[in-house]
Amino acid sequence: MTSLSASLVRGALLSPLKRAGRPDAALPPVRPTRPAAPVAPGPLAAYGRICGFTGPGALPLTYPHVLAFPDTMRLMTGRAFPLPVLGLVHTWIEITPHRPVEPTEPLELTVYAQELNAHRRGTEVTMATEARVAGELVWESRSGYLSRHAPRRPEPDRTSPPSAVDAGPGSGAGADAGANLPAATAPTEGHPSAAVPPEELPARAEWSLPGDLGRRYGAVSGDRNPIHLYPLTARLFGFPRAIAHGMWTAARCLAEDRDPTAVRTVRIDFRAPVLLPATVTYAADATGDAFALRGPGDRVHLVGAVTRKG
Repeated sequence: MTSLSASLVRGALLSPLKRAGRPDAALPPVRPTRPAAPVAPGPLAAYGRICGFTGPGALPLTYPHVLAFPDTMRLMTGRAFPLPVLGLVHTWIEITPHRPVEPTEPLELTVYAQELNAHRRGTEVTMATEARVAGELVWESRSGYLSRHAPRRPEPDRTSPPSAVDAGPGSGAGADAGANLPAATAPTEGHPSAAVPPEELPARAEWSLPGDLGRRYGAVSGDRNPIHLYPLTARLFGFPRAIAHGMWTAARCLAEDRDPTAVRTVRIDFRAPVLLPATVTYAADATGDAFALRGPGDRVHLVGAVTRKG
């Protein structure tokens, strides 16, 4: 944990020196790898308690992401990483479990930065994680993290008449880039989670989330991004209060799945942050293949879609 804390401090110091949105930005080519090791039972049990996973069995679908998080953070806080790590917002995750993984199996974890893309609210990086047992790929994920900033406008072509790119601030698709409560990109047409309107999914459970949830989950996961910890630290990045970790909301929803071993893939899009404390509603269809997390007034915080084997 000491090395992870040092990485977070380094990331905080380097963040002001980094400017997101550079067209020539390059991603670090390194792929940090955690050597194969079985899962520590104590931290796994603590994670299960806070996320709602009960009973023995295979690792929760989200847990390899948590195990790899220290290496992910070391990569993202390094000098070669082009985005400032402070204030990064997790926007989506795709998980592919190739088979159930037992806690006693020695798990090797590799992380890398896959791609960098323009986003209507800034710049989004895709981070990938792979888990192997004796060389066999048993689990993998891809995640999007958004660095919010005003979009860079291309240099205008002075041989052509003035166009929208010459308009002043506040025009065009990036006009809302500085909004306080950014929503992630909605699923594209044809994506399974876009097939069922999340507002129409029947409610299955209601959860009361305490104000210190971000600190408690941060202690278990190692993710101590200031936007999750206290109202004061969250306000530094445009949020009126601390927000719940996207990976906690994802894990809590997946803990409701009655047949996790049958999952082929799961895609979760984080639509709007959950301001803590909060009362939220878990909603899902009869199979659990389409689900959502809603707040008061049917505000949609998260949408998810599961595809199953067979």
